[in-house]
Amino acid sequence: MKNIGIKLSLFLNYFVFAFLLNSVGAVILQVQRAYSIEKDVASILEGFKDIPIAIAAFVLASFLPRIGLKKAMLSGLLIVALFCFLTPFSNDFWFFKILFAAIGVSFALIKVSIFATIGLITKNEKEHGSFMGILEAVFMGGILLGNILFSFFIDDANPKSDYWLNIYWLMGTLSLLAFFVLLFTTLNESEAKIEARSLKEDFKEMVVIAFKPLVLIFVASIFLYVLVEQSFSTWFPTFYEGILKTPASMAIQAGAILAGVTMIGRFMAGIILTRIKWIYLLSTCLIIVAIIVLIALPLANSVTIDPTISWFNAPLVVYLMPLMGLFLAPIYPTLNSTILSSLPKHMHSSMAGLIVVFSALGGTTGSIITGNIFEIYNGTTAFYFSLLPITAIFIIIWILHTVLLKNSTKK
Repeated sequence: MKNIGIKLSLFLNYFVFAFLLNSVGAVILQVQRAYSIEKDVASILEGFKDIPIAIAAFVLASFLPRIGLKKAMLSGLLIVALFCFLTPFSNDFWFFKILFAAIGVSFALIKVSIFATIGLITKNEKEHGSFMGILEAVFMGGILLGNILFSFFIDDANPKSDYWLNIYWLMGTLSLLAFFVLLFTTLNESEAKIEARSLKEDFKEMVVIAFKPLVLIFVASIFLYVLVEQSFSTWFPTFYEGILKTPASMAIQAGAILAGVTMIGRFMAGIILTRIKWIYLLSTCLIIVAIIVLIALPLANSVTIDPTISWFNAPLVVYLMPLMGLFLAPIYPTLNSTILSSLPKHMHSSMAGLIVVFSALGGTTGSIITGNIFEIYNGTTAFYFSLLPITAIFIIIWILHTVLLKNSTKK
């Protein structure tokens, strides 16, 4: 298979950062338990992760091909490896702000570079969409495994225990492994580069792209989608532990199940999209997610959890909540592939930068809003809030579909 080496390296890179980025939900729960941090204060960790992602992506994306996509990815992996190895020695809340800022900057380098690389190693729109879907499924696999492994380091009986920090030795080792795999992998970046252009011209191109009507509609849908996804994934552990009264380790495992179901949904979507139009699939998925929210949250308010609860005797609502991931799954990769495959390859880095920027802003906004509603009201009210952006996404994707149809008839 052509480009198998670089494809495997991209999968590994994405897997590692899925593990690192989405540990934020487990960390938010743990800093509340270990350091007696309030929910609204703990929620700012999402901002320390996502704001650096947005800033780094906006500043660097347009000229990363000039620097070198492979060099950018290697830099990101090395940075997070270093900070992961430092974390077990820094048992305090302030360090996690720095840790997630470092992870955020590194992920911006990784994601923009990966999205730009996909266009170099795929031949057409269909192959681009297929690889994007598989890549995002691998990302969810990283979240799944990460949450499961994280739960093994949780001491339910002793909230103040620092044993959970040992997970970062494993995270640092995985980052180094990904670094060396990429180091010895070949990537031809020539098509991503445009000669005789200044950095100012590269940056200007990204700004010009950002104000195209089609792109504005697209980034609005991405922003709102990530707002919903991150509000669920980040606060799932806290919801399970605080509202459903499950043990902390089981609450973190619930986040793993959400990721696993999302991974399955993305693989299934890749098959379904070969048979039906994307707009019909995404519309159906959004409607089903809203229905699940309306059914599951009243159940969560009325259920009584047995102190001896396990995954073998849990009530229906414990399983129903993660089912949302199955139907949220197709939205992000489908929208991303649609916009990227419509652009020339040398513009993929700039467009990827915009995707990363608005994904990061959506993630931070969703997490902070959910955290504050969680603190002021309760977890069910916070999750009911998701119905507003879900409705907005439904409207926006139909606008996007209409604009794409008009553009295709003009060609």
